[in-house]
Amino acid sequence: MDTPHDASLLWTRAGWRGDAGLSVAAGRVDAQLAVAPGQSGGWVLPGIPNLHSHAFQRAMAGLAERQTHPQDSFWTWRETMYRIAARFDPDSLQAVAAQLYAEMLEAGYTTVCEFHYLHHAPDGRPYADPAAMSRALIAAARDTGIRLTLLPVLYMSGGFDGRPLAERQRRFGHDLDGFLRLFETLRALEDETLRVGVAFHSLRAVPPEAMSAALAALPAGTPLHIHIAEQIGEVQDCLALRNARPVEWLLDHAPVDRHWTLVHATHLTAEETAGIARSGATVAICPTTEANLGDGLFPLRAYLDAGGTWGIGSDSHISVSPVEELRWLEYGQRLHTRHRNIAVDGVGQSVGESLLHGTLASGAHASGQAVGVLAPGMAADWIELEASAPTFAGARPEDVVDRWLFSGNRNLVRQVHVAGQAVVVDGRHRQAEAITARYRQVVARLLAD
Repeated sequence: MDTPHDASLLWTRAGWRGDAGLSVAAGRVDAQLAVAPGQSGGWVLPGIPNLHSHAFQRAMAGLAERQTHPQDSFWTWRETMYRIAARFDPDSLQAVAAQLYAEMLEAGYTTVCEFHYLHHAPDGRPYADPAAMSRALIAAARDTGIRLTLLPVLYMSGGFDGRPLAERQRRFGHDLDGFLRLFETLRALEDETLRVGVAFHSLRAVPPEAMSAALAALPAGTPLHIHIAEQIGEVQDCLALRNARPVEWLLDHAPVDRHWTLVHATHLTAEETAGIARSGATVAICPTTEANLGDGLFPLRAYLDAGGTWGIGSDSHISVSPVEELRWLEYGQRLHTRHRNIAVDGVGQSVGESLLHGTLASGAHASGQAVGVLAPGMAADWIELEASAPTFAGARPEDVVDRWLFSGNRNLVRQVHVAGQAVVVDGRHRQAEAITARYRQVVARLLAD
């Protein structure tokens, strides 16, 4: 049965409409409704896709902020990550992921692409059910109501030289046959809010022949994600051992197209920037994590000028906020260029609206799900802003997104629906108390020395 939902303002590809509502059936938008303009509904926007997540890292947020070396970097941060990762089992992963996913929903993320490499027991041996850790993430997504694209990770080597996985990496690893079996097991679980894709951890972790074999075995249209060109050291090692920069090598040796998502892609030449844009791939930019790790700044303006597709991810979850990711995507560019209003579609255009259009446009390709726009046949996933908030006092429709993204730090998301179902009401997840109580117990145990 169709369920109508009014909106005093509804975000569309053409901007705000003040005379529209939605009809929902079977978790999809059935129709956009023409209704009389009014204030009975809310300010409704499509839910934000989160293109890159490592759920377990939510438990270590804020725990890597003490200097361990005068040249602290991603590579020293990784030591903290390894210590935390070694303590997880399926039960604790489900509890931490549920807390994270509830926080995402409250912040306005309605889809998450989970880049999942924590596969086996801490000693590297598979669980009796090799999919146990993956099932924990699926259970967390179903418990919270978030839309999940699960990306089991192929992780085979410890460096570009093909060295074996180190002891602390063994629980991440698969041979190709075992990995493909896991993929098929998970694919059988797909439903309206679950899609299964594949992630190659990085070029240093997947030998060329294994990547080629995996690509040949996967169904057409499988979402494909990869960490790439995140650190200068990675670029240097790739040059030394493959005689090419990471993105250069990937574009030359893999059929990169709109089904691919390149995570970070921070360190690019002009030719690589243009090449990604031509391929149709999406770049998943993670500004808060990239800033936290000291990775660098993505060449956003050049990429936009080349027609490139992009989205955002919260990655290590030091922040769980699309507002902060989008704000600092723009602010990083301002600090670098010493100019304002960088991520705009053209002179006179709104930065906030340009950012919103960009991050929504990539969601469907990157996730493999019908998200990013509230149109007939697409997922009935939306967020509603708190129109009565002081931030929006006197706001005109053309001001709303800029005020949301660039004015204060109060969360202005009040209601969230996924597949037509209310999962956040009055700013709180429907099961927030129970999820948080379990999370507290689990994290106290995880962090106990």
